[in-house]
Amino acid sequence: MRLGFFTMPMHPPHRNWVETLKEDRQSFILADKLGFYDAFCGEHLADSIENVTNSFQFLATLIPETRNIKLATGTANLSQTHPVLVAAHAAMFDHLAEGRFVFGVSAGALATDAELLGTLGEDRNTLFHEALEAILAVWTTDPPYNFDKPGNRFKISSAKLGRPDFGLGAIARPFQKPLPEIVGTVVAPNSSSAEYFGKMGLHPLSANFLMPKWVKTHWESYRKGTSAVGAKADPANWRIARTIFVADDDKTAKRYAREDAQSPYRFYYFNLMRKFRAANRMYVFKEDQNQPDDRIDDEYVLDRLVIHGSVNKVVDAILAFHEETGDFGELVYAGMDWVDPALTKRSMELMATQVMPRVNAALQSSRRAPVAARSAS
Repeated sequence: MRLGFFTMPMHPPHRNWVETLKEDRQSFILADKLGFYDAFCGEHLADSIENVTNSFQFLATLIPETRNIKLATGTANLSQTHPVLVAAHAAMFDHLAEGRFVFGVSAGALATDAELLGTLGEDRNTLFHEALEAILAVWTTDPPYNFDKPGNRFKISSAKLGRPDFGLGAIARPFQKPLPEIVGTVVAPNSSSAEYFGKMGLHPLSANFLMPKWVKTHWESYRKGTSAVGAKADPANWRIARTIFVADDDKTAKRYAREDAQSPYRFYYFNLMRKFRAANRMYVFKEDQNQPDDRIDDEYVLDRLVIHGSVNKVVDAILAFHEETGDFGELVYAGMDWVDPALTKRSMELMATQVMPRVNAALQSSRRAPVAARSAS
């Protein structure tokens, strides 16, 4: 199982924007040094506690500062930008990163962004699907382009003024061949998006704020999508994000993850719940969809969504979670505000150097055990 990193990111509004951007960059640089496989960065336009408005721009600053980690948009919000712009910018980024790039995509869920852009009345999922189809078309066909799919609002052509003989009218293709890995974020229980990703050849990333009992439904939906197009779903392509804090002892872990009034985990989920209440999307925090919204409070969510403790405790929790979901290819560690930089860095270090090796050793051992039993018989 690979180890990945993801941050939205969220910071208290009183903090200096320059400082928090530097802090977020340090998270990615540290993840690279610790051997994380990839690192995703979210983006929103109009949220005072989220400081990255363009994930491509942010990640580009990290190309020369990192060596091995894949830099991932988490996500590029396709309902907010014309697909030609996204295709051109993503291809350029892939060349700048020389292939250390994962193209994470979604519709973009923040309604205030849509209002500012004048698309509040649009179906953002439909916009997302149409934009993705257009991006794939210009990346996989030769110019002059003539993308005019029935039902798709984006009509992309360079036939009138394009000059293929000297490159005019041609959009750059990505560095990675045939395409970079494309990852779609999945949030809702029994998500239709996961099924769509399976049909389109995208890989799913299950959100860290979905209740554990619903996460497996993403794999079931994804398999349904791959089966519909005659493809096989590979668990190695499924990423699951979780909120995890590891400390040298359980007391420190509980204090920082749960008890402190200034806990970054408490801050994260308090603000996430405010946004989801406003958007009437509290279902992601429910274990029973008939639960009233007012029964979902901070303690309820923190109890179920923040894995915290010493190394052994966290290893046990991850293995129990794996037992519930079945195999998946990457555990994506969610980054938070650096209230205590030393504890933040130590948690990432323990996660990479102690927790994941023990998790993988346990998984390997459990897979060998049935083989050994059959051999003995």
